[in-house]
Amino acid sequence: MRQDLPPHATRRRLLELGVAGFGLAALPGLHARAATAPVAPAAPAAPAAPAPIARRARLRLSGPPAAVSFPLMRLADSRALADVADQVEFALWKSPDQLRAQAIEQSADFVAMPSNVAANLFNRGVPLRLLNVSAWGLLWMVSREPGLRTLADFRGKEVVMPFRGDMPDIVFRLLAARQGLDVGKDIALRYVSSPLDAMQLLVMRRADHALLAEPAVSVALRKSHSFPIDVVAPELYRSVDLQQEWGRVLGRPPRIPQAGITAAKGLLGDAALLARFERAYTEALHWCQADPSACGTMVARHVNMLSADGVADSVRIDKAAVVSAADARAELEFFYRLLLEQQPGLVGGKLPPAAFYA
Repeated sequence: MRQDLPPHATRRRLLELGVAGFGLAALPGLHARAATAPVAPAAPAAPAAPAPIARRARLRLSGPPAAVSFPLMRLADSRALADVADQVEFALWKSPDQLRAQAIEQSADFVAMPSNVAANLFNRGVPLRLLNVSAWGLLWMVSREPGLRTLADFRGKEVVMPFRGDMPDIVFRLLAARQGLDVGKDIALRYVSSPLDAMQLLVMRRADHALLAEPAVSVALRKSHSFPIDVVAPELYRSVDLQQEWGRVLGRPPRIPQAGITAAKGLLGDAALLARFERAYTEALHWCQADPSACGTMVARHVNMLSADGVADSVRIDKAAVVSAADARAELEFFYRLLLEQQPGLVGGKLPPAAFYA
């Protein structure tokens, strides 16, 4: 089931929220035997029964129109969590401000979001935890000009950029600075509200270069080869892979821990439900990867501006893999340290503690 989120709330609530603590269970008592009685060998302890999952009337899932949300859409459509919730809903968030308001208000249970936003919210007192990272390679430059292979090749050009001050603007600025480029002087940026808006400017020939996240890249390339769009936008090229730039410039593997899933405060004491969700999310991602065409059809029902064929193309090239937040911590902290050097406020001024990594 799909719902759109109301764009409301203010940032003031951010400072009003605290992180709830957790109680500790008491240790079981020990029973002593009489000194004269023979001591029998201890029987092996029976394995603990799995903790029951408290059934919920509703689970609310939310994410952007991007690949990190495809498994969430699948969970809502397939009723894969019907064993733990009577109703599972998916709603799009359409801007970073809407995402932050939603997280502060705790109006969704599981939310897909950029990894730095999750750290920022946690460090500012919003009671959430990062469960996993699944988006590792979503960012591409798309251009009308062939042959552009690095960000330095865009010197003197204007680039359309979605989400000012958020992903992907953050990654672009970081990599440009590492190559000695002065963003604003060497490369002009034209900000728009979302990757879908940037895609529309490209296909309508109102821009020549843009930084896009999948699936907007694949959808734009599909549209540029379709009639009547091809009359307006005869050719677009998949240009610089920012993940490859990351690896080349920083001497790292060519992947960026860009986005994952967070759990809200109301779920943090239910370890069995969190584990059940993690399994279901991973299975839903595998379903998308096994059948990109069916995944594309599903996504197009949720997001009108995305074509089924374009989404299927994006799934085929995506490097999505579900990695637990704990296992991704080293890569996340490398990314966070770079952001702290550049603009500390992007992650709330400090590295998040161990409690952030569920």
